[in-house]
Amino acid sequence: MSVFAGAPPRPGQVTAGLARALLRALAVVLFGLLLGWYFAEHPPSIFLGVGGGIGALCVLALALARYRWAVGLGVFLLFFVKKEPAPSDAVFLVAIAVAAATGKINVQRVPRLALGVVGVYLMLNIISFAEVADTSRAVRFAFTTFYLAVFGIWLASWIDRESRARLVARAYVAAAVLSGLLAAAAYLGHVGAATLLEYGGTRAVGLYKDPNVFGAFLVPAALIVLDELLGPKLLRGRQTTKIAMFLVLALGVVLSFSRAAWINLTLGIATMIFVFALRRGGARRALRLLTSVAVAVALVGVALAATGSLTFLQTRAHYQSYDNQRFGAQAEGLRIVAQHPFGVGPGQFELYAPLSAHSTYVRSLAEIGVLGFITVLTLMLGTLILGARNAALGRETYGIGSAPLLGAWAGLVLSGFVIDTLHWRHLWLVAALIWAGTMRRRQTVSSSAGADV
Repeated sequence: MSVFAGAPPRPGQVTAGLARALLRALAVVLFGLLLGWYFAEHPPSIFLGVGGGIGALCVLALALARYRWAVGLGVFLLFFVKKEPAPSDAVFLVAIAVAAATGKINVQRVPRLALGVVGVYLMLNIISFAEVADTSRAVRFAFTTFYLAVFGIWLASWIDRESRARLVARAYVAAAVLSGLLAAAAYLGHVGAATLLEYGGTRAVGLYKDPNVFGAFLVPAALIVLDELLGPKLLRGRQTTKIAMFLVLALGVVLSFSRAAWINLTLGIATMIFVFALRRGGARRALRLLTSVAVAVALVGVALAATGSLTFLQTRAHYQSYDNQRFGAQAEGLRIVAQHPFGVGPGQFELYAPLSAHSTYVRSLAEIGVLGFITVLTLMLGTLILGARNAALGRETYGIGSAPLLGAWAGLVLSGFVIDTLHWRHLWLVAALIWAGTMRRRQTVSSSAGADV
């Protein structure tokens, strides 16, 4: 049946529809140009090209036959990010392309704040190319930024019912638990230690490039499992199974020996306790959560003592000598923007400073300029406000608790001051879940009809 039920569309509706269509077409063209430019600058080997082509065709067939399974596969593969593009990126690119080609991306399911800020930031990235010194590096960096921004918007628009939220939550938690298990096996049992550990076997990295990213990847999953322990909604299994899952995730975070990940998990748990305590009858849930965490801390402490790692834990908890270089690089970012107010272009920071920015906000300031910094800060704080509003209203993302999502995002906002987080896949995943929850009230009725795809 026609949307207008036979009534002629108003001129304003036609204009708005045309504008949205043109914007979508422009976004597809820009993304396609970046994709083509990226592969022109970094042509894959014959083996990788053939293998990747066959894999892409298989994923395409899966997306056309069982779209939900393709999305679930992409989320599950998030546990493996040794190189970029990662396997999950290939799956998501195919899923997004299928959604765009079939008209299944509905940006009206995404908060206008997110759409506007992300759109402005991507436009500023393009403008900043005027100052680029290393075009190849800029294209590679900008491609990842564009892809992840599109990924966040697409995922937020797709999660409009409980079955989809359940699929994403289960796939993500499964990926995180598997990653934590691999890291724990390597650290405690020396199984695959050469691959899964770094820095002389002192830090767990899983199948990630960086232990800091690995530890942070486990945190949102740990908070979701902790929430499920207090009130099962999405995850199947007994309480003992969920307790074991949380212990594995918490142990993985600790064994990454990432101070940022430790702070993320601590802040996330504290946020959940605070939210529960403010809700009616929430004091009991907050006490149960606190008790569960205390037991987990005790068990993780026993595991560290058994492996003789407590001394290293205490050493990592203190200020490190290389922190001076890290903060020096951030000061260098301020010098760069003073000379280049509109930024030096995507991925160019290391050409002007001896070390990476180690800060999402400083990198955005130096590379995209003052407006880029304001845009990123608005995105991070705006999403934080949306998450806090969801938590205050008790508005879940179709079963995924608003308290763990708020706790996870608060940790990500804080991490952005000391680590480059903008290219973390799980950052955009958590953002998409918060955005989808924000739009739930308007979409619940309309999205309940029709078959799930």
